[in-house]
Amino acid sequence: MSVTHPAGFVAAGAAIGLKSTGKPDLALVLNQGPTFDSASVFTSNRCKANPVLWSEQVVKDGVVRAVVLNSGGANCYTGPEGFQTTHQVAERVGELAGIAPGDVVVCSTGLIGLVNDRQTLLDGVAAVHARLSPDGGDAAAEAIMTTDTVSKQVVVTDDAGWSIGGMAKGAGMLAPALATMLVVITTDAVVPAGDLDAALRAATRVTFDRLDSDGCQSTNDTVTVMASGASGVTPTRADFTAALTEVCRSLAVQLLADAEGADHEIAITTVNAASEDDAVEVGRSVARSNLFKAAVFGKDPNWGRVLASVGTTSAAFDPADLDVAMNGVWVCRNSTPAEDPALVDLSERKVSVTIDLKSGDAEATVWTNDLTHAYVHENSAYSS
Repeated sequence: MSVTHPAGFVAAGAAIGLKSTGKPDLALVLNQGPTFDSASVFTSNRCKANPVLWSEQVVKDGVVRAVVLNSGGANCYTGPEGFQTTHQVAERVGELAGIAPGDVVVCSTGLIGLVNDRQTLLDGVAAVHARLSPDGGDAAAEAIMTTDTVSKQVVVTDDAGWSIGGMAKGAGMLAPALATMLVVITTDAVVPAGDLDAALRAATRVTFDRLDSDGCQSTNDTVTVMASGASGVTPTRADFTAALTEVCRSLAVQLLADAEGADHEIAITTVNAASEDDAVEVGRSVARSNLFKAAVFGKDPNWGRVLASVGTTSAAFDPADLDVAMNGVWVCRNSTPAEDPALVDLSERKVSVTIDLKSGDAEATVWTNDLTHAYVHENSAYSS
């Protein structure tokens, strides 16, 4: 049920004809209150899709009452007509739900430069609105999928009587920029918009922002959290932030597990860094090394490619005194060969890399995946 598990929310998903496959391609999530506090983060890519440009204005007052999402076309670089389509979709949601269009976040995903048929979308909004249900979370999560092979959903409940639900889509173009995909999160806790914003930014900083599948940053990335207050319970900011972080981490891991063509999920943890920023920079550099990612695909524990990536960063470390472990085997000590790389078993899907900078006490983990033939094939044929 994901986004409809918390009280006060209904959702739906349907096939309206945007996808040539006939699969579901439009979703709607509606907050029925009694409160309508919200917070969002968006891609920091300067090239932004029309729905992002619209939604960035919508969220400024901290009130969002509905999120409408289509797959099958990103509505990015489609000109003024594309923005007008976004506007009219919000107006149609507002008309049907009895809310202001300016309280409707619009999200789109799919091929850049593809013009979505406006009338198909407007008719589809009516069809999806008619299906809104407290049991509609699964259908909504399925309707936002593009190259995803499975829907991504999570629910976290608190003993005090409130809960958080979330759904996400994403299997490629997963690179950090506050948000890295389309995500809708709902809660029936009483949380003012300012607290929601602080909690969301704290959560995304250590979850979605640490997910770096392929180094490619999308034009449409949006994460929106809505609070209905229907439980009547006001959690502490710390408790809510912890639960929201758990939701975001679960969704991030699910996104990584479904990364396009991936054979391995790789957790790169940098320890004993001078600062957290240094640890993230080092982890991200390794995560974006096609040489390293290809080596993991080939089940080759090539730690030299790790050190080469570390050396491109501005982090504090002694190049002659670095340690590297792969799946717990310290293949490099003091920047020299150590344990036998043949001891590293890369046959399982999950891979861990630990990099010891010996420069402080900060650490961070960045998640990525290997570079496979299947990834190249899928993205070479994507538009067709």
